[in-house]
Amino acid sequence: MKFNTSLLHNAKFNGEDRGATLPPLYQVSAFACESAEQLEKVFNNKAAGFSYTRVGNPTVSAFENRIAALEGGIGAVACSSGMAAITAVLLNILRSGDEVLVSTGLFGGTIDLFNDLKAFGITAHFLEAITYENVTAAANENTKAVFTELIGNPKLDVVDLDSVSKACKEKGIPLIVDSTTATPYIINPLKHGADIVVHSSSKYINGGGNSISGVIVDGGKFKWDIKRYPSFEPYAKFGPFAFVSKLRNGLWRNTGGCLSPFNAFMNIVGLETLGLRMERCCGNALKLAEFFESLDNIEVNYPALPSSPYYELTQSELSGKGGAIVTIRAGSKEKAFKLMDSIEFASVATNIGDVRTLVIHPASTIYTHNTEQQRISAGVYDDTIRISVGIEDIDDLIEDFRQAIESL
Repeated sequence: MKFNTSLLHNAKFNGEDRGATLPPLYQVSAFACESAEQLEKVFNNKAAGFSYTRVGNPTVSAFENRIAALEGGIGAVACSSGMAAITAVLLNILRSGDEVLVSTGLFGGTIDLFNDLKAFGITAHFLEAITYENVTAAANENTKAVFTELIGNPKLDVVDLDSVSKACKEKGIPLIVDSTTATPYIINPLKHGADIVVHSSSKYINGGGNSISGVIVDGGKFKWDIKRYPSFEPYAKFGPFAFVSKLRNGLWRNTGGCLSPFNAFMNIVGLETLGLRMERCCGNALKLAEFFESLDNIEVNYPALPSSPYYELTQSELSGKGGAIVTIRAGSKEKAFKLMDSIEFASVATNIGDVRTLVIHPASTIYTHNTEQQRISAGVYDDTIRISVGIEDIDDLIEDFRQAIESL
């Protein structure tokens, strides 16, 4: 099946569906068992079933199964937010004394998280670009993971997964890819050598801006050497399922960052139109970027433009699609604010992946806690505007931005 067909017909969901075309919403806290013995078995993973929604829920499980199938992974774990998913991934692998290589072109909140991890003895080394050469040069015996966004938000740098995954394999460390801005519609990172994929499913997977959530997908191919990753020793017996088993039975369950059944249901509803939405959003983004490039007083950044340094990689790795985020520089913070305030259709809001176009001034919002150098390394300047392009008619969007720019 091709992408849009598989979204609708390549999904299995747990629970008694009674002919429902969507997985039912199991909006409950606990599940009753027929006997105390049965509950004991379910609680101790000796029998299939559900006991408590923090640990498992049929609606959430249905969402996890769909994402795992979509990404080509062996399993998925849904979380309460994208940041909760990133935190769970890292802490499931890293412990005090470990180091991780990360890109400077990360979302501001993720940069903040790596600062928080210092208190736990985990050191992040920020690289200007995640490349084969940089990873090979920076990795040492304490390096236990590489983390990067596939298409940086809002830097819009694109990572060459094939070459970076080769470097990670040579060094024996897992490659963790945040593919939120790319989505499974554009690329499956696991097929390009990534070991674990993370999504803030609040964004394009949900698509309607109505639910906060995150999801982790494990490829099941990384060999967890228990000498280098001793915390995986109790889970080695699970083979390719070691990462997911460790996560579900430990950190994820115990910290309580589970996804609510209602939000899982809303994600399932949104997921079924992911292909249609992304095709429209990516097309709109390219046309809007081309419009900005035709102007003299606006500097535009979009990886699918021939002028972008990532154009060739976008064509070969991402099938020519640069995602649905465009950034522009207006000349000053004052001009950026005036431009944003003059737009009629786009909402000034801190989100991406909505069906409607959203704009934000990153420097004063999502990067407000970062240093000036961190902002510059992430492609964030005082005059930067990030545009999350929606599904509106492109002629309307272009004319709206035209009149806003003319107001400057």
